[in-house]
Amino acid sequence: MDILSETIAAIRTGNPASGMFVRHAPWGRAYPVVPGAGFHVVLQGSCWLVPPSGESFALGVGDVIFMPRGADHDLVDRLDSAVTEQARPGEPREIAGSGARTALLCGAYELGRQRSHPLLDELPEFIHLPARPGRHPSLRATVDLLAAEVAEPRQGSDAAVPAVLETLLLFILRAWFDEQAATSAPVTGWAGAFADPAVAAALRAVHEEPARIWTVPDLSDVAGVSRATLARRFTATVGEPPLAYVTRWRMLTAARLLRDTDSSLSTIARKVGYTSEFAFAKAFKREYGQAPGQYRRAADKPPLIAV
Repeated sequence: MDILSETIAAIRTGNPASGMFVRHAPWGRAYPVVPGAGFHVVLQGSCWLVPPSGESFALGVGDVIFMPRGADHDLVDRLDSAVTEQARPGEPREIAGSGARTALLCGAYELGRQRSHPLLDELPEFIHLPARPGRHPSLRATVDLLAAEVAEPRQGSDAAVPAVLETLLLFILRAWFDEQAATSAPVTGWAGAFADPAVAAALRAVHEEPARIWTVPDLSDVAGVSRATLARRFTATVGEPPLAYVTRWRMLTAARLLRDTDSSLSTIARKVGYTSEFAFAKAFKREYGQAPGQYRRAADKPPLIAV
């Protein structure tokens, strides 16, 4: 079981969006909060990302910056440039001018809004992956492929672009976790969970069999360590105790099945470990604040995300 792929598949909703953005200096553009995650890749020129607070990020050609929770921010060609635009659907992708040209590839992913996942919760608001020779070749190749498809759409691009966007999200996260693992500091968080054989084994077991009535002794047997050791290491890296994560994964799996399949509530209940539709509906409403049927109907109306 690929934990990262399964996790992203469970929290991803709707269709990803992307587009080219070209401006000539001076320029400044505001990006409001989006109900998901967003990214920018600098294809030509340079710019600055200015968050609401904290230090700004200088971005050069090939740099990737990722906002795992869709934080609001501004993009400007220079720190003293005025912000005169706001990202919105239907705006011009390119505005001619005589100043220095900056081209960016921008994109957004809709993520489940009512129930998050600790893998994303622990990430910083902004992840900057500078372009460095020899670093993250898969990410660089995916960026190049996506940029080519968006810049010059061809037959099949409508199918290719969403698929490449899905791959890009995984490679961004993989690059970030690789960066964390490469530091001299102790590996913590989900990078630590992936690197810890016992925790990773327990996670794989939960992901593979969400319907199983898991206990800490069961998971410690799978992990090959004592109950106390697993509970301590699991909580330290994943961010919550093993059985709390079991419940979270069951609900995320149920939400995914409600969004993506026509399975009956009783069938979904059995797949996530509940013996009755009533017990499942009660647990789901406790976690999501609405009944499964309401959630399914609302999932058919994804929000419009501007990139």
